[in-house]
Amino acid sequence: MLSNIKNKKAAVITLHSVCNYGTQLQAYATQEKLKEYFGEVTFINYKRNDTYGVGLLRTFTKGNILKAPIILPTLLCWKFKFGRFQKKYLRLTGETYLKDSDFEHFKDCADVYFVGSDQMWNCGWNKGVIKPYYLHFVPQRKPKYAYASSFGQKQVEERFVEESKDYIQQFNYITVRENSGIDILKKQYGYRNVERILDPTLVMPAEFWRKIAPVSKIKGDYILIYNLQRSAAFDNYAKELEKRTGYKLYRFCTRFDQMIKNGKSLLIPDILEFITLIDNAKLVLTDSFHATAFSMNMNTEPICIYPKEYSGRLSEFLELVQEEKRHINSYEDFDVINRHVNFERVNKILEEERKRVDEILQEIVAEVYQNE
Repeated sequence: MLSNIKNKKAAVITLHSVCNYGTQLQAYATQEKLKEYFGEVTFINYKRNDTYGVGLLRTFTKGNILKAPIILPTLLCWKFKFGRFQKKYLRLTGETYLKDSDFEHFKDCADVYFVGSDQMWNCGWNKGVIKPYYLHFVPQRKPKYAYASSFGQKQVEERFVEESKDYIQQFNYITVRENSGIDILKKQYGYRNVERILDPTLVMPAEFWRKIAPVSKIKGDYILIYNLQRSAAFDNYAKELEKRTGYKLYRFCTRFDQMIKNGKSLLIPDILEFITLIDNAKLVLTDSFHATAFSMNMNTEPICIYPKEYSGRLSEFLELVQEEKRHINSYEDFDVINRHVNFERVNKILEEERKRVDEILQEIVAEVYQNE
């Protein structure tokens, strides 16, 4: 059966054009995992208008053109570094799709279609329902699956449920990244054929990532800061953490304007350096899901601050690996450095979860094979 399915082509739509480190790495992990089961895996090159060019500039300036000279150097650096990663590591369709109407001329390019991972179905982030993320363009005869997709929230507004319900019902099988996603699908969409699996970056073990990660350039023990939400309290906490541990602060700067914050600046590193910097840190101070996920995967202790919005993905992951104690409830909590991670238990949990992913992919393969 596997030899037959290895002749099959799989196509994936995900957030590959978003200039975010976790997003890029989840796309690569998705591709490499599916390649274990399908002969060819290709990403449908769909770019939302707020992820490139003038649309991206408008997103960051919030319509204030006076801010353009400040943010433009960052966007140019992103275009180069993220574009280089995509060109080298991701297989994209030759056709580019920039808006919904472009899919009216979609070229059917696969035997089976996947959507995911990441927050594909977060209608808050997406400002509504983005139909391509529900595979609305795929021919009816082709099987559709979701691979670790995320709603990014505990509940979806009913107006968005109504708008996307018909698309959801057309999926053969859905896997989501959080248990809250199962609740949403069952209770709000009436969809039952669903199961939770790991984020794709966690499906691939630490050995996989270390093989492609560059050598560390940092000598000595350090705390890595990876902060997505601006916060003076966060920065003050980091400074005090440096004093209490004696570890030097290194700040992973995703933008040029972050250089003014405390810690030695690591200015828009290459995408794979994200792995190296986490792997070699003593602690990772973060409000990011993927920084936390990679920390646990690489056996580096994270200190987690939940963001104000869409924190469920982070809290549910810490609950899964039984390490809720790595979350701090206030910026007065420094005892977290003494609440060590039980990595033996974490590794065991992740390994069992990976086995389940393979079982599900085998079930999908069997279904595709039977429906030939």
